[in-house]
Amino acid sequence: MKNFVVKTLANAGALGVAVWLLKNITLTGSSKAREALTLILVALVFGVVNWLVKPVVKVLSFPLFILTLGLITLVVNALMLLLTSWLAGQLSLKFHVHGFWTAVLGGLIVSIVAWALHVVLPDEDD
Repeated sequence: MKNFVVKTLANAGALGVAVWLLKNITLTGSSKAREALTLILVALVFGVVNWLVKPVVKVLSFPLFILTLGLITLVVNALMLLLTSWLAGQLSLKFHVHGFWTAVLGGLIVSIVAWALHVVLPDEDD
């Protein structure tokens, strides 16, 4: 359970950094507390998307991973971020990614920040 909470908080932090750095990734709420709750809920959606959909996409696009020497990962991450944005809209969460290239840059930012937070934060279940 602790591992799940840590990963969700790391994803929320990474998504928060992407929202802060990129004007075309928006998160709105009536208050800062509401925005924080929305960010945590979006992080949960992002975690589910990465857990369910991303492995399937990676397997199906394996030849492209070889052909592009792994650079297709940027596109896969962007697609996961766009899917998260769409699902957030379906769930009435005020999170939106405007455009594919914003998603590519946002996916790169989220990946780097999430990796850094996973290095710093504990990840063992007790």
